[in-house]
Amino acid sequence: MAKIKHIPIATQDSEKTAHFYKEVFDLKEVGKIDGANTSGYYLSDGNVNLAILTFKNAQVTGPEYGSDYSGIHHIGFQVENLEEIDRKLANAESKPRHDINQALAVGMDKSRHPNVEAKYGGPEGVIIDVSETGWVGTSEEG
Repeated sequence: MAKIKHIPIATQDSEKTAHFYKEVFDLKEVGKIDGANTSGYYLSDGNVNLAILTFKNAQVTGPEYGSDYSGIHHIGFQVENLEEIDRKLANAESKPRHDINQALAVGMDKSRHPNVEAKYGGPEGVIIDVSETGWVGTSEEG
């Protein structure tokens, strides 16, 4: 069974937003990112990775959002088998988000990025992120 393990929030002030979640909900900072596409923090309760991200370009957010978007950006599911979930998503008429996957240089290759394996389009315009390896700060058992 897939498990929700990753919820990224896009923000224009990642430090202030991360501070809020750390102070109010006692989330622990488990990582920090400052790359070409995003900057921000990875927070966790030990079970779910809450990514607080400032996106630096519209290619990685998808054209429906843009780099100035603030709010929940996508939802990440840890799955047992990427190939199986790819088939299930295709059967459900969910298409890979090649635009975002290419901008991030990710896809089905698990060795390329430890926290992002492949993004797909979901119902209601939701972006779905799937991973076999999970996200930093999350439990393996669920």
